[in-house]
Amino acid sequence: MAGEPQDDCLFCKIVAGRIPATIVRETGTTVAFRDINPQAPTHVLVIPKVHHRDAAALAAAEPAIAADVLRETQAVADDEKLESYRVVFNTGSGAGQTVWHAHAHVLGGRGLEWPPG
Repeated sequence: MAGEPQDDCLFCKIVAGRIPATIVRETGTTVAFRDINPQAPTHVLVIPKVHHRDAAALAAAEPAIAADVLRETQAVADDEKLESYRVVFNTGSGAGQTVWHAHAHVLGGRGLEWPPG
C-alpha cells in the first residue's frame, strides 16, 4: 500500500536502518544520504520516510511531505555550502529512475551543463 514500507525497496531499508548509508541529515519525515555513485562532488539523495513510487505520486498523496523533501534539499545545500546546485527528481525509467521510491538528487560542487543528459 502507498505510504507503507515495502520489503523489496532499497530506500525503505535505508529508512529502517537495515542497509547502511552515509546519512547527512534526518528529520521526522525525511532522510538525506550520500549517493553511492556520485555524479558531482556533492551528490546527496533526499527521500521521504514514507514509500511512494515517485515524486508525482508523493506530491499527489502527501503534498506536505513532498514539500518537506524539497525544503530539505535547501538544507543539504546550505550544509554543504553550495552557492549553486541542481535538484533532480527522476520519474520513470525513461528519465533514469532506478529506485522506485520518491527521491530528490542534490547535485553541486562543479559546473552543471544545461540541458542535462
